[in-house]
Amino acid sequence: MARYAMVTDLTKCVACQACTVACNAEWGVPAGYARTRVRSTPISGTFPHLASGVYVAQCNQCDRPPCVEACPSGATSQGANGIVEVDKSLCIGCGFCLDACPYDARYINPVTKKVDKCDFCLARLERGAEPACVTTCTAHAKYFGDLEDRHSDVFKMVYAMGARRMETSRVRVGPNVYYAGEQARADLVMAAFPPRPPRLLAAGEAWSRVLKPLVLAAVGATFVGQAVAFFNQLRNGEKDFED
Repeated sequence: MARYAMVTDLTKCVACQACTVACNAEWGVPAGYARTRVRSTPISGTFPHLASGVYVAQCNQCDRPPCVEACPSGATSQGANGIVEVDKSLCIGCGFCLDACPYDARYINPVTKKVDKCDFCLARLERGAEPACVTTCTAHAKYFGDLEDRHSDVFKMVYAMGARRMETSRVRVGPNVYYAGEQARADLVMAAFPPRPPRLLAAGEAWSRVLKPLVLAAVGATFVGQAVAFFNQLRNGEKDFED
């Protein structure tokens, strides 16, 4: 079984945003939202020795994805190939997984009210194509492949060339998006955009944000149904009396 990973060469990336545009077009992402984002670090150093970096952010398809544990409906799951998927038919839009993601890689689609995120273009993979962001990268900075394949580019970049994961001592979830290139650029990116510890909601929060609205909605629906039945019975009864 393949174990998919992506590597972005921070030295090659020119922040042209072609990957974001291609991804948004491929998946119909609403304006103002993105599955893949390109962010620039603040400029560091003193003139003339200035430096900056570019961070290409997306779902990391983590080995130990906190979003799966946080999802109360079972909509988020992880396949044997490592890709974390969202079953839209099961998603209730509660947003628990957004809080759990250390990379803030998820959003709630304002149209569908469901969670959306990068899944390495799983539908494209299933028909033999690479992710849209990889095929459209103008600088050829993005690589995609199977970490179990010793001949793949990602295998060589991760295990022979030292591409690194964006992890800290506080956040170690095994991301499968790696970053290659100059160490100094990777350090700038890590300093500017470190992953945050996952936030898993307590039982009390789960009640107030998900269970309570669902219970109230069910009670409301039951009350409305009983009221409709009562008035129908009352109207039919009056008709029978008149007859």
